[in-house]
Amino acid sequence: MGKGRVEAFTDGVVAIIITIMVLELKVPHGEDLSALLPLWPIFFSYVLSFINVGLYWNNLHNMFHTVQRVDGRVLWANLNLLFWLSLMPVTTAFMGENHFAPVPVAVYGADLALCAIAYFILVVTLHRLHGNNTAFARAIGNDRKGKISLVAYLCAIPLTFISQWIGVAIYVLVALVWLVPDRRFARVIEK
Repeated sequence: MGKGRVEAFTDGVVAIIITIMVLELKVPHGEDLSALLPLWPIFFSYVLSFINVGLYWNNLHNMFHTVQRVDGRVLWANLNLLFWLSLMPVTTAFMGENHFAPVPVAVYGADLALCAIAYFILVVTLHRLHGNNTAFARAIGNDRKGKISLVAYLCAIPLTFISQWIGVAIYVLVALVWLVPDRRFARVIEK
């Protein structure tokens, strides 16, 4: 089957996720800069989650650009990823509104880890469908960055209970690593 519907559905779900997250932002009560200070944890959590959701959307766009078709397994693997991403507004609010307490930071990390696992499952499913000698397989390579990110999230969760700032730092670091332009798909698409 064609891939157009899965791409459109994914775009719509990601747009809704981001909309829900932004609706969680509250208007400051006051007219000076000090009114913003109590809201910094919520805003920081939102920015981090917006970046993470945007990174997944960007990577999904690139992946689906290099494949020719999808099947039922790909649809379910994509839905699995979208499910874990759809929890991002809740885990984001939980972390921000509780000022980065250890349990909310760990729950946020668990959501990030589950998103990474779901992304890995989608990559494997697409690879099985399209084979080794395809643009997708050449672009994804061994997906070292994806695997390292998952390990980082899994390490961050228990480290959060030593210091929640270790967990937050790891989540930020992983996001920064993914913000560096990933040329894997661009090189394949240009050819």
